[in-house]
Amino acid sequence: MKVLFVCTGNICRSPTAEGVFRRAVEAAGLSHAIEVDSAGLTGWHEGEPPDKRAQEAARERGVELGDQRARTLRMRDFDDFDLILAMDDGHMRELQRAAPGGARAELRRFLDFAPELDDSEVPDPYQGDTEAFEEVLDLIEAGSHGLLEAVRPKSA
Repeated sequence: MKVLFVCTGNICRSPTAEGVFRRAVEAAGLSHAIEVDSAGLTGWHEGEPPDKRAQEAARERGVELGDQRARTLRMRDFDDFDLILAMDDGHMRELQRAAPGGARAELRRFLDFAPELDDSEVPDPYQGDTEAFEEVLDLIEAGSHGLLEAVRPKSA
């Protein structure tokens, strides 16, 4: 199973989701069965590490994001990944527009995997303060739990 998280520039939400979900996959002993990556819809931050505020907030919760580098969504991602997860409705619309006919990847909103939440979108914390990044982490942790249960191999 290959999972790709997508946001606008791949420096806040999607790298945070990649890091949090990767940690959940590793803790479950499923690194051999589930691959995780992230990408942005734009190339504005290509090659840059995640936003320092995202890194600091994640580090406070034991998740390291510093090794990640922003990359732009590629057309081949639609066939290379099983599941591509949008952080918000705007990302979902862009993914649906960009997806080639017959693509392998299933497109979903990330928070579809956290139906217990009142939120359906992970808000962009970029213009916010520390609390905005903490809120994003809360949502991503909840979504990651549900996602792991959904993609866990049946034999695991």
